Amino acid sequence: MKLNILTMTTAALALSAGTAFAEGEVIGFSQIGSESGWRAAETTLTKSQAEERGYQLQFSDAQQKQENQIAAIRSFIAQGVDAILLAPVVATGWDSVLEEAREAEIPVVLLDRQVDSSDDLYLTAVGSNLVHEGEVAGGWLAETVGDQPCRIVELQGTTGSSPAIDRKTGFENAIKGHDNLEIVRSQTGDFTRAQGKEVMESFLQAENGGADICALYAHNDDMAVGAIQAIKEAGLKPGEDILVVSIDGVPDLFQAMAAGEANATVELTPNMAGPAFDALEAYWADGTAPEKFIQTESKLYTQADDPAGEYERRKGLGY
Repeated sequence: MKLNILTMTTAALALSAGTAFAEGEVIGFSQIGSESGWRAAETTLTKSQAEERGYQLQFSDAQQKQENQIAAIRSFIAQGVDAILLAPVVATGWDSVLEEAREAEIPVVLLDRQVDSSDDLYLTAVGSNLVHEGEVAGGWLAETVGDQPCRIVELQGTTGSSPAIDRKTGFENAIKGHDNLEIVRSQTGDFTRAQGKEVMESFLQAENGGADICALYAHNDDMAVGAIQAIKEAGLKPGEDILVVSIDGVPDLFQAMAAGEANATVELTPNMAGPAFDALEAYWADGTAPEKFIQTESKLYTQADDPAGEYERRKGLGY
């Protein structure tokens, strides 16, 4: 929370001097793709934030391929953009292109994911604490299940991505020491609804038609929604026969919670661009360097938190 306060204060001080200066700035945005509703909402909010602030946003959809992102960043550098937003598809392999951006004196801001590169290669990173998200999800399950034996299946995100790595680590941290909780199957669903459904079908077949599964932990809501469909098609009741906990806070998951078909989600706000643009404006105004990580909140929602109302509040955000 301290990081958010510091950044917000810095941005506020710079707004009067920086907003006029930033008017018309050109910003390149390399987005991973559209693998999930959350990703679509992030794109929508980034575009609307840029428009409201008078920026020209050069948008590139990488279709979940790192080589497309690297090509886009090099194109942005060649165009001489004023800043680059990068939502990296995986954590490794960024050193060379980030060094090129630094040599061109173009600040890079990471959105919602981290990279395994020196932090002097980018201005700041905006995102949640991904390990903490997994810990919140695992903590909820441990508390909900209590001392009852619970066999867990896990839908991982894209292999090699920081959310997949960290959300797995956090969840395992939370259930460590609870001998009654066991992850019995874990496989990537690539953060997509279709793959979530397909992998969950294989889990159900392997686990006595689902009778031996106590809970599903999905690294994002879209995979969870796909898995819920698979559970229903197997003749089971998601949310009752199999507990469902996931991460993101997308409208369709709240709708599933309202119907009793999901139990909990940990919110990842899609508004990463607001803090990113605030940091850039302060930097442009007087060279103020932001904190290297600007953390957003990871809030737990359950069926007791008005999921129907949350669905209505979020459905127009571009998910």
